[in-house]
Amino acid sequence: MSEKQPFYHYLHQQVRALLDGEADLIAKLANLSALLKQELPSINWVGFYLLKDDELVLGPFQGKPACFRIPVGRGVCGSAIVQGKTLRINDVHQFDGHIACDSASNAEIVIPIRHSGKIIGLLDIDSPNFNRFDLQDQLGLEETMLILESML
Repeated sequence: MSEKQPFYHYLHQQVRALLDGEADLIAKLANLSALLKQELPSINWVGFYLLKDDELVLGPFQGKPACFRIPVGRGVCGSAIVQGKTLRINDVHQFDGHIACDSASNAEIVIPIRHSGKIIGLLDIDSPNFNRFDLQDQLGLEETMLILESML
């Protein structure tokens, strides 16, 4: 058992209970961003971007004001959409084309969200700590998004 497995097991229980019975996507994302901000240590921004045409549009989040729109293919978020997979960046300053919405952010993880097989948006989490997100975090947060997807 990994050291973070109990944490993510408990987080997943909370996510299921929080989202159960709510049909509205924005309401779900708003409360989920609040829960993740409350529970995840060493993060300074957590939120969602929703895919509309060829842009990611800011959705519910917790943290400092953020970029309203990110073109698909730009920055970590836009690259995750093009690649269709999670991107875990240990040092955002080394990521070619990184879009700095908050200069305090040093690490980032971005996870696409799918509905009916198509990407509809993504979860974006920033940390002031370099190397903040490891494989255990990636797997735990990907499972969190699978729970969300199962309730869409």
